Amino acid sequence: MDSAVTGDRHVRIARSIGMTARLCACALVGFLAGCMGPRPPVPTGSHIEPPSAWRHGERVDGAPIAADWWREFGDSALDGLVERAVRENDDLQIAVARVAEARAVLSLSRAALLPHVDAQATGSRDAGISPFGLADQQTGGGFGASIAYDTDIFGRLRNERGAARAGLSESQGVRDTVRLSVASAAAASYITLRGLDASLEIAQSTLTVRADSLRISRRRYATGYSTALDLKQAEAEYLATQRLIPQLHLAIESEENALSVLLGSSPDTIGRGASLEDISTPVLPHALPSTVVRQRPDIYAAEQHLVAADRTLSAARAAFLPNITLEGGAGRAFSTLYPEPISLWSIGGSVLAPIFEGGALRAQQQIEAARRDQAAYAYRRTVLTAFQEVETEMTTIRDSGEQLQILVAEQDALSVATRLATRRYRTGYSSYLEQLDAERSLLDAQLSVVQVKANRLLAFVDLFRAMGGGWRRPDAEN
Repeated sequence: MDSAVTGDRHVRIARSIGMTARLCACALVGFLAGCMGPRPPVPTGSHIEPPSAWRHGERVDGAPIAADWWREFGDSALDGLVERAVRENDDLQIAVARVAEARAVLSLSRAALLPHVDAQATGSRDAGISPFGLADQQTGGGFGASIAYDTDIFGRLRNERGAARAGLSESQGVRDTVRLSVASAAAASYITLRGLDASLEIAQSTLTVRADSLRISRRRYATGYSTALDLKQAEAEYLATQRLIPQLHLAIESEENALSVLLGSSPDTIGRGASLEDISTPVLPHALPSTVVRQRPDIYAAEQHLVAADRTLSAARAAFLPNITLEGGAGRAFSTLYPEPISLWSIGGSVLAPIFEGGALRAQQQIEAARRDQAAYAYRRTVLTAFQEVETEMTTIRDSGEQLQILVAEQDALSVATRLATRRYRTGYSSYLEQLDAERSLLDAQLSVVQVKANRLLAFVDLFRAMGGGWRRPDAEN
């Protein structure tokens, strides 16, 4: 009877100890959770709502931008250059390698959630002296395996894995942003090159006209029909036009060199296709502001950077809480001193809880919270920049189209005026100054027409890039 009472007392004591241990554990977790403090919220100033329409009311939904949007310019040479740039550009290859790095980081974070199993084997042969003073030799060894598993009860490792997954998505968004930028830069460089080619053709044809005018001026001066002033003005105008040609040659070669490096090759001549006049003007793409937010890879990358920063903050907060690890091992040991091998095993666990870190954990949480806030504002800035770029390029396309119509009309009028002024000068009804002014104005108008045509095509390139250039969010494809 006494033994039964004693047993009951031991049970009650064990239960009391267990309950006390649980209460202490809960109190410890509560204390450590209190040390974390409230979770820092995302700053309200970083929130952004896309406007319902663009500034000038263009909100017609058109077909999605094709991934090979550059084909809308109708130039096979341009197509080949852009595709080569996307395939061989060095900056893009660096971005691809960074995606591979981020994928490896994600694999590493996933591995931390799995049990770690290690195997070991030992062997030795020793010679020594036995307790009886006799020479003694023995051969021994063993083998076994151990396992360790972090239970991750409070989600530190899972949040680190989530941050790594968002980091991978961010690197993919950056890679796609680089790809879009490379394609846009190649298309823009080619269009600029064709604009310089057109300007060179105008300069060369104008130089031919100037040479003819100079020849006539010399003949008229020799026969006394014009003054030395007319002759010198004709010479000066010929030289001024001649000076344009080496400048344009230099600009063309510099553009070819830059485009060659963009293509991942040494500076070389770039093949030409359609002339600037024959390059097709694409159909103006339309989209809502909210659509642009989902179609731009840089916005996706900024968003994923914010997600990664937020998950890292969660992992930093979980570091305040206990870390529970389970461990176990088993093996066999043998020796010539033992008649039979011996089985060995162990099982246990450990709890690591921070008590005093000198404020390091709180400081780390503040660091991660500040980084999360920076990412939030960076996301807002990226979205606003996207809206600004689209608005600017749509305005440029519209206004440059109107400007081009005016310039073409001005060029046609000046072309007629130049012919009339030349006829009046050669028949002696006016001075050479009248013809000179008409020729100068015509040359300026011709070069302006070329420049505005090129600028308008470049605005289309920039608009395709600003609207995402055929890119689609990965989550929209799933």
